[in-house]
Amino acid sequence: MTFTDTPQAAQPVAGDRRRWFALAIVMTAAFMDLVDVTIVNIAIPSIQRNEGATFSQIQWITAGYALAFAAGLVTGGRLGDIHGRKRIFLVGIGGFTLASALCGFAVNPEMLVASRILQGAMAALMVPQVLSIVHATFPPHERGKVFGLFGAIVGLGAVSGPLLGALLTEGNLFGLEWRPIFLINLPVGIAGLVLGARFITESKAPRALKLDLVGAALVTVGLLMLLYPLTRGRELGWPVWGYVSMAGSLLVFAALVAYERVKGARDGSPLIELSLFRVKSFAAGIAVQTVFGVGLGIFFLVWTLYMQVGLGWSELRAGLTGVPFSVAVSAAAGMSVQLLVPRYGRKVLQAGALLMGAGVLLYMWEAERYGLGITSWQMALPLVVMGAGMGLIVAPLTDAVLSEVPREHAGSASGLINTVQQMGNALGLGLVSVVFFGVIDEPLAAAEVGPAFAEGFRQALGWVAAVLGVIFLLMFALPRRPAQHVEGTGDAPTAVEKERELVS
Repeated sequence: MTFTDTPQAAQPVAGDRRRWFALAIVMTAAFMDLVDVTIVNIAIPSIQRNEGATFSQIQWITAGYALAFAAGLVTGGRLGDIHGRKRIFLVGIGGFTLASALCGFAVNPEMLVASRILQGAMAALMVPQVLSIVHATFPPHERGKVFGLFGAIVGLGAVSGPLLGALLTEGNLFGLEWRPIFLINLPVGIAGLVLGARFITESKAPRALKLDLVGAALVTVGLLMLLYPLTRGRELGWPVWGYVSMAGSLLVFAALVAYERVKGARDGSPLIELSLFRVKSFAAGIAVQTVFGVGLGIFFLVWTLYMQVGLGWSELRAGLTGVPFSVAVSAAAGMSVQLLVPRYGRKVLQAGALLMGAGVLLYMWEAERYGLGITSWQMALPLVVMGAGMGLIVAPLTDAVLSEVPREHAGSASGLINTVQQMGNALGLGLVSVVFFGVIDEPLAAAEVGPAFAEGFRQALGWVAAVLGVIFLLMFALPRRPAQHVEGTGDAPTAVEKERELVS
């Protein structure tokens, strides 16, 4: 996501009441994006049952969205800077609404996967504009209050997404099964499109960078060459072309680095600002974000399948089981930023990694001890511990990563942080075929499904615990005391991206 100051002629005016309508519209769009990410996991078993989706198609329903979203984030932000944030926001929310309709009316799993990829691409146009519009619409002294409100919306979305997905899926409205989880976006998206056209004020960057379409294409191709064989390899018997493709992806990423170096020297507008990686804390932070995304991508998909397919729970029960986790994340995130990090610095993030890892190990132990008879309340303790650990990490991590980055590169660095987390998430979803489905022997008799999924879940948790151990070690390269950024100074992208990270 790029982020630049508004031209003097377009500076926000405090007395303009229209800005509050604009705020409501863009926050509704951000809420819709967040809910759409979390709502799908709960409905995946229903999609599998009703549409006969294969395991690889299930992975791509989630990974396809994350991949398209990650690949388009920086480009989407720059399009807003160049062509106008309002214009690109309206294109994004319109496309997101259309893609949601295609998802809801998909006639087969293949159409659903393709529609989800389109939905992720449209979200990549819509989401980067949200906080850029806030920055262009509100004067500096009001932005702290606005970002606080945005954080509350984020917390509400994190809790309500799984519950809403459970209610819509289990309610089977009009006999549509899982389809309402996508169709609910239609009235919201149409209202946002109409009202946004009326109330959002247009803004552009005074000196917008050029688009790096070649860089974006290389990122997308490299990720596809890596993720597609990972996702389909087990089903196809791990063919030779899969290993060739994964090895070839490394060459594509090497070509990306070479091209970005040349483009940066030529016109100063690469997709990836390579000079940022000379800052040790930033390079380590990018690694933390990527690995953290991998762990989350593995956990959330496997967790859903374990509860609904392995344990045979309903969508509603699975959604309610996750409430303690969401509440713990929100509570710990608030404490982390306001009380703990200013006093203890980097140690808070490392404590979060250890705490989350302890929650994962506790979950593994309980899953082994109670087997298929485990209850929601028995899961509550490990989920609270995991959620508290995650909350200590996600809120202050972006500031910690950016604290030693030169101010002139803050916008580019912020966008890169969010992009690599989404890429890590897509990679984690791809790895599910190895760490979870790889331990499940197919075909399974009905009586074997529960034990097989429970065993797969425990092994996947082992991988997640290992990932958190790596994150703990990487955090030693972060600064001991992340700098405190002040809203309205040159460091506004840090605060902006911190809120967006919570959304993701």
